[in-house]
Amino acid sequence: MNFFQDKTVLVTGGCGTVGRELVKQLIHKYDVKELIVLDNNESELFFLTEAYRDHTNAHFFLCDIRDENALTRKMEGADIVFHTAAFKHVTLCEQVPHEAIQTNIMGVDNVIRAAVNAGVSKVIFTSSDKAVNPTNVMGTSKLMGERLTTAANVEYRKSGCIFASTRFGNVLGSRGSVIPIFQEQIKKGGPITLTHQDMTRFIMSIEESVQLIIDSSMLARGGEVFVTKMPVIRIKDLADVMIEKLAEEYQQNPQHIEIQEIGVKPGEKLYEELMTGEETGRAIELERYFVIKPAIMKRFADIDYSYNGILSEEVTNPYHSGNEPALTHDELAQFLTDNRLI
Repeated sequence: MNFFQDKTVLVTGGCGTVGRELVKQLIHKYDVKELIVLDNNESELFFLTEAYRDHTNAHFFLCDIRDENALTRKMEGADIVFHTAAFKHVTLCEQVPHEAIQTNIMGVDNVIRAAVNAGVSKVIFTSSDKAVNPTNVMGTSKLMGERLTTAANVEYRKSGCIFASTRFGNVLGSRGSVIPIFQEQIKKGGPITLTHQDMTRFIMSIEESVQLIIDSSMLARGGEVFVTKMPVIRIKDLADVMIEKLAEEYQQNPQHIEIQEIGVKPGEKLYEELMTGEETGRAIELERYFVIKPAIMKRFADIDYSYNGILSEEVTNPYHSGNEPALTHDELAQFLTDNRLI
């Protein structure tokens, strides 16, 4: 809890769902010495600034991660950078791959270069399960972000900066997640649009995703990808539970709300992966996380990848939602209730 008290922390994408929760926890829970928050969304940044106007240690700036020089200026004096800014919607990235490349790949490279130029000590990049065996532009761009982050430990070794990535699944309740979409459809009496009956996903709460990011900053040695262990759901089960819990609240008859299958979207998988078979061969299992060490280990030979609480130095099971048992309806309902999602 004292880790951040003497540190200046910078967050990119501070107006996003994860970035906003990260800002909240760093200020209220971790008592950060100084917080610098960047985003290119003017209106949302204004409202966030107003929300923390009484916190004199928090500073908010308009800044786009496509601008390396602006990033370097803002990072001056920062100890840790949490990079959460990204384009995250699969369909939109499919339509304009060039824009996804500029933000999700070149933007990461800009963050890395700016951090080195500004003398930052640690950079944590937030990735996605879609980076594993990617089938879409968004996932591919996130995979490149991971590779750039890992390679930076060698390319900029003399800087002394530590670079690592976090990889997590769907953050339920975030903007663009399926929960608010289903909620609105139930409110209107249906139908609920489901892409495929057999689709499964890893899930986590916003609070859990931020905990992963913060833990990773404390654990990182350089070049790793941290993967959170998390539950799996069937999207069909999520629709069923939400109808059961919300229909009457919206004065709708749950028996009359139809679930309509509309087909898989371009680039979308039926299941999500958090670790490939190849990655299991270089993974370490901790109580709450898997740690995937860099692929070319001889370039990282001088880094000691030892962590407190190692459960196993050997991982044999590729971690994807098609292999893991899904939550029951009752367990899913409890998850949604506990995390104030319904």
